[in-house]
Amino acid sequence: MQDNKVAAQFRPDLARWRQLVAPAWLAMLIDGAPVDARPSADWRLLEVGCGGAAPFEHGHIPGAAYIDSGQFECEPLWNKVDDQVLLDLLLAHGVRHETTVILYGRNNLAAARLAHLLLYAGVDDVRLLDGGFASWQAAGHACARGAVGPAGRPAAAGFGAAFPAHPEYLIGTSQARALLSTADGALVSIRSEAEFLGKVSGYSYIAARGDIPGARWGRAGADGDVNSMSAYHLADGRMKPAAEIALQWRRQGIVEGLQIGFYCGTGWRASMAFFYAWLMGWPRISVYDGGWLEWSGADFVRLTEIKGGAGRDANVGAFPREAPSCMF
Repeated sequence: MQDNKVAAQFRPDLARWRQLVAPAWLAMLIDGAPVDARPSADWRLLEVGCGGAAPFEHGHIPGAAYIDSGQFECEPLWNKVDDQVLLDLLLAHGVRHETTVILYGRNNLAAARLAHLLLYAGVDDVRLLDGGFASWQAAGHACARGAVGPAGRPAAAGFGAAFPAHPEYLIGTSQARALLSTADGALVSIRSEAEFLGKVSGYSYIAARGDIPGARWGRAGADGDVNSMSAYHLADGRMKPAAEIALQWRRQGIVEGLQIGFYCGTGWRASMAFFYAWLMGWPRISVYDGGWLEWSGADFVRLTEIKGGAGRDANVGAFPREAPSCMF
């Protein structure tokens, strides 16, 4: 068993080390080999994507089913769908509260977005493939081809527990505003430096530039790429050591024990930061679902007062009528 644990490359620096899995561990699990931290109950493997299943059908990890972000986010703000819609989606894929759900994506931010919502829902055992689909391919593991769907698994009749079990993991605009005036609270921007300083909005469908006054910069990735989380990832896309992430947060006044609300443009990067903080064992964490898209369009916001001296385009108050591209 020790050899398997070494091969599986679990992370000793994470409080919830079982929840970030390596390709070697997943391959052994799929093959039915004995592995450390094997799911204690039924398990599901889900690829999370955006914009359609064609890439999944061309090649995916064997045994995976596909979920599109359009199934758990909705217009106009790309926030979480209603709880009943989310519950129905989970049940359709055979997910109960005790089901182990292993997630990955070609853009692993999409998988992190769903991981956060599964924790909100109350799934007890949520795991993320470190480095996503790229890490599986880089390790040389086989892929399968075929259609989408729950991979022949039966739907679940019920969730088996209160739903959602962790509503505290998701906050709205009023709660985000309250954090700014809470002595031990912190609203944390997971956006690029150019976004945080108000040089760009980062999105073709968000006109307002700037960031929330009083927010602390949690960093994200390269300017001009809202899918970049290079501040959190090694060159191959795997999570950086927990100590490095904690240090960059501490330099911005973001420390364990604060009541933290992570946000970004619409939720994907914030969800990755949330999941990493959760892996590290940080308590009192949440995602501000609406992020900069919702905040910048709120009635109470005066964009002339936004940190960074941001400007406002004439159409900033109008949310997009068409779905944006898969950049979050």
